[in-house]
Amino acid sequence: MSNDSDWFGPESATFGDRVAGGREAAGMTQAQLARRLGVKKATVTGWEQDLSEPRANKLSMMAGLLNVSIMWLLTGEGDGMEAPAGEVTPIEGLSDVVAELRAIRSDMRANAERAGRLEKRLRQMLGQP
Repeated sequence: MSNDSDWFGPESATFGDRVAGGREAAGMTQAQLARRLGVKKATVTGWEQDLSEPRANKLSMMAGLLNVSIMWLLTGEGDGMEAPAGEVTPIEGLSDVVAELRAIRSDMRANAERAGRLEKRLRQMLGQP
């Protein structure tokens, strides 16, 4: 299952898109994948919505269950799924929107970490645990 198009490539899809696509191609629901991985359905939902990412052991298990490579799940490159059948009309500017969303997500993570560091510093200044 090589990826001949960039439908699931890094410019077109996120990690969550690839998890959802792989899960659907494997004929599994979120609940079924969660049960096989030993996690809650909400965890799989979070991965598919790009709210969180699995640990390495779950990533490896998931790749095996979905019959795709770990690299494909992470980057969209390597052994993965084919693009959906049928003519797909590319949406102009889609890659720009995806790139901007990724930048926003990265900024949000950085700001959350920064806020955490400031909160810790403030607590230390106030002598609180």
